[in-house]
Amino acid sequence: MTEFCLVEKENHIMTVRMNRPDRLNALHPPANVELGEVFDDFAADDDMWVAVITGEGRGFSAGNDLRYQAEGGERIAIPMGFGGLTSRFDLTKPVIAAVNGVAMGGGFEIALACDLIIASEKARFALPEPKVGLAALAGGLNRLPRQIGSKRALGMILTGRHVSPEEGKELGFVNEVVPHDDLMTATLRWAQQITECAPLSIRASKDVVYRSLDTPSLEDSMKTRYSSVADMVGSEDFVEGPKAFAEKRKPNWRGK
Repeated sequence: MTEFCLVEKENHIMTVRMNRPDRLNALHPPANVELGEVFDDFAADDDMWVAVITGEGRGFSAGNDLRYQAEGGERIAIPMGFGGLTSRFDLTKPVIAAVNGVAMGGGFEIALACDLIIASEKARFALPEPKVGLAALAGGLNRLPRQIGSKRALGMILTGRHVSPEEGKELGFVNEVVPHDDLMTATLRWAQQITECAPLSIRASKDVVYRSLDTPSLEDSMKTRYSSVADMVGSEDFVEGPKAFAEKRKPNWRGK
């Protein structure tokens, strides 16, 4: 049972809905800890291959619940960061953000920590922390420049301005913009396309991409031995894929 989010699991896809709509899904420490436990479960569940995170109500997430903080709410260590994702660096399963409204501050940082961002036409993105004397230290200042380049990122960071989903796509951090009522249908279409691929191939691909970005030399990144690749090569699916192709049938992926 969860208190601050709703979780559904079906067809190898876990859907997580942040559920504090009265505060535009602004997250306080207990919610972040709970979401961390939800994504711990996702990482450990062999039957779950892709996760989707979205928000209940009008917003994706307005970020840190400053009201809770101002009211003297209890401070709790949050090992996996905002939304259970921003400080999680060992998850090779893909996560998709379905941004249904405002994604501000920590909410935007959750989306940036995901591998794909599908945005409703009603979505809005910003890192407005400097306007309240803070800074986007849950990965926003680190991820956004890596994803869209320093000049474009600083254009958002130094102004705290709101960015539309269309501009987000132009800048390069949004994959697709869709009508609001089509958001979950479009997001699940992306998730289902991923589940049609071999899950260990997907995990190896994600792992190599991110770790290569952290390696300055292209040659070194290509010579590195990745345990995720070894897992893929040693799997039953590594045999099943070519066999299904030769037999002109749909592969039966087992994820092992």
